[in-house]
Amino acid sequence: MTRIKTSDVTRFFAPRSLKYQLLYRSLLILAALFLLIGVLQYFIMKDFIFQNKADALNAQIMSMPMDWFMDGKDTNNRPETSNQGDPANSAEQPQRDRRDSPMFYQPGLSIVLIDSNGVTADVSKDNNLNAPLLAAGEYEQIRNQLKAHKQIGYKILNNAEGIEQLVVFRMAGPPGRAEGIIQVSTETDSLKQLLMTQLAIFAGLSVLALAAGLALYLPLLRRTLRPLSRVVVAAQQTDAGSLTKRIPASQGQEEIDRLSDAFNGMLERLDHSFEAERKTTEKMRRFVADASHELRTPLTSIHGFLEVLLRGAASNPDQLSRALNSMFLESNRINKLVEDLLVLAKLDQDPQLQLAETKLDALLLEMEPQLQLIAGNRTVELLLTPNVSGQFHADKLKQVVLNLFFNAVQHTDSETGVISITLATYNNQSEILVADNGTGIEAMHLPHLFERFYRNESSRTRKKGGAGLGLAITKSIVEAHRGTITVDSMPGAGTTFRILLPTTPPNPVDMQDYSQQ
Repeated sequence: MTRIKTSDVTRFFAPRSLKYQLLYRSLLILAALFLLIGVLQYFIMKDFIFQNKADALNAQIMSMPMDWFMDGKDTNNRPETSNQGDPANSAEQPQRDRRDSPMFYQPGLSIVLIDSNGVTADVSKDNNLNAPLLAAGEYEQIRNQLKAHKQIGYKILNNAEGIEQLVVFRMAGPPGRAEGIIQVSTETDSLKQLLMTQLAIFAGLSVLALAAGLALYLPLLRRTLRPLSRVVVAAQQTDAGSLTKRIPASQGQEEIDRLSDAFNGMLERLDHSFEAERKTTEKMRRFVADASHELRTPLTSIHGFLEVLLRGAASNPDQLSRALNSMFLESNRINKLVEDLLVLAKLDQDPQLQLAETKLDALLLEMEPQLQLIAGNRTVELLLTPNVSGQFHADKLKQVVLNLFFNAVQHTDSETGVISITLATYNNQSEILVADNGTGIEAMHLPHLFERFYRNESSRTRKKGGAGLGLAITKSIVEAHRGTITVDSMPGAGTTFRILLPTTPPNPVDMQDYSQQ
């Protein structure tokens, strides 16, 4: 015997599929609505059927001649004589003969006459149906209401046998002089049978409607949820190698379109993140390779000099002196490289600078003796606009100027070289220009000039070549000030570096955004 698990039943009645959840819940709502309509229909139709039957009984009573229920009294209150000499019998006989007519009564109909004294008389033809009777006080109350022309609805009463009947009341007799009450009742079984038949028809139609809804609504749901299925398929097919695929943004459904937009936006952000990560990884790999290369050269030189000294050169004072001087220079080169790497790492991790009010013209004038010393026989020109100030880090800006100045010295002739530093204001910004008349830079190298460890061929052949970190450090410091640095150069026409710095202090939020770049 197969056992049905509770989990299987639960899964059937509460499926995880959105399609079946919508289907079951929609049909459940329809069934509840049909049930509510059926209950309302039962009470409304019951009242309608009973009221309609009561109106029919009232119309039937009104069609009866009232002298049928006068019991020997004519309209002039005079006794009538009969052939047998009994006035009462002769007056009563015509009415009884007329109301005993077989065409007067219907099956299941009971008529009771209640006189002014509360005496009841069943005037129905023998129909094996006992009429329900009320107390004398209740009949008196009904009589008063009828005399006052108050509307009396039907009543549902049970007779002595417990059979439920619908009862209506009318006055018996001519208008103005009627004292008796006519009570007409009929059993309600036929009415209830009619009501139940109508409800059965409604229930059958409801079941057919639910079945039709189940048959038609399921394909409609499949068609409606098809765009959602496309989103699911696209999400399943998405990985790190297919982030460029996009879902159609307009599929005819507002909610699905919003989901598609959100999904496409997520894919775009992921694509940018992976691309940024890829570029960062590539830069890191290149950085490690270049740093290893730059460190390997001085270390190899030091290692070579040590081997020479170990082979006996240490006993020769001249060779020993040259080896020690060379190793000292290479160690300085290593120290400079490590210091530059630490500066870049610090700028990458925490670009926020301790800014203070600084006068740029005074800062550059303060650096003039040092610049003249570095330039040697080269001409140094300072073209400074006075009173140019802002929120800057003075030491970092000095490092920027020195890096650019060193770069100009490296690429200009030691005798005819001219290096100029210009300070001005440009669109509410401080502008610093460092220009020289050196060899210049080819256009192919300009886009990579600020990359770490990047050096063009001419820079590699100079006597005191650096590691290629000076311009990268310069750019990081300028960007930490929310500034920009650009370069303009042509071979044989010299080079000009242009720095633009805002005069207002950086917003901490902007600095945080910069740190996340």
